[in-house]
Amino acid sequence: MLLRATHSPPIATPALRLSLIPAFNILSPSPSSTSVLPRRHSTFAPSKAPFPTKTLVVPNSTHLPSFSVKRVPGMISHPCPKATASFSVGSGSGGDREILVQHLLVKEDDLKLLVELQKRISEGEDLSDLAVEYSICPSKEEGGMLGWVRKGQMVPEFEEAAFSAPVNKVVKCKTKFGWHLLQVVSEREEAILQDIQPDEFHQKMQDPCFIDEAQLIDVREPEEVAQASLPSFQVLPLRQFGSWGPEITDKFDCQKDTYVLCHHGMRSLQVAKWLQTQGFQKVFNVAGGIHAYALKADPSVPTY
Repeated sequence: MLLRATHSPPIATPALRLSLIPAFNILSPSPSSTSVLPRRHSTFAPSKAPFPTKTLVVPNSTHLPSFSVKRVPGMISHPCPKATASFSVGSGSGGDREILVQHLLVKEDDLKLLVELQKRISEGEDLSDLAVEYSICPSKEEGGMLGWVRKGQMVPEFEEAAFSAPVNKVVKCKTKFGWHLLQVVSEREEAILQDIQPDEFHQKMQDPCFIDEAQLIDVREPEEVAQASLPSFQVLPLRQFGSWGPEITDKFDCQKDTYVLCHHGMRSLQVAKWLQTQGFQKVFNVAGGIHAYALKADPSVPTY
């Protein structure tokens, strides 16, 4: 049920328009400052949403090379558990949660099929297996998996049902697309992405415990690192993304604080946003990059 798809690099492309994608789409538009790279399928969304659910959202950039990477098992921080499901109305609120949702969709007039699928799930069959066979949503290709979502990204009826459902309970809801059986298979706190100023980061770097506990990633090229570098950073050149991207969750812990550095803070922001899509919960971009760090925090670091 994990995503396996090929996507293009973080490079400037116009956002896909509704006319260019399947009719089903559940997510609302992302900010205009990002480019959207589609995956293989989409789901349900407000009618004006310009792009599909399974997307990799990255900042616009016009100076980076092309590369591709496959999303492989392990690229989602929480695997999708196979759980015996039961039906529940549920209660609660979304808050700052993100939920991992799978579902199946049948036509509005297919109530007989809906009842039959409910019965089969209550008897122990897996919703994702039934989605592959019966769902009319393109997400059936991934067992009905919609990925990690937060409030404000889905049509209201679906969102209310999803964020009210206890984990592993199957909930029935109706939208303009038809009848859904949905299941929240995992939840987590909403991911944090923020800049950290050079002087604050310099103070942290003086603490040996910080060096031991934090994950430090430098996405500059080797020739840049040779001119100026900071201790304890692991160098993952952005141009070599295809070699390290698929293994990122094997090399790093998604739950640890992760700091990303580049020359002026743009490439690192790009990678930081991508790390969030891979399940990293606390990602910090070093604002202004190593250049600002040298000017504002540590003059012993060369500039170039």
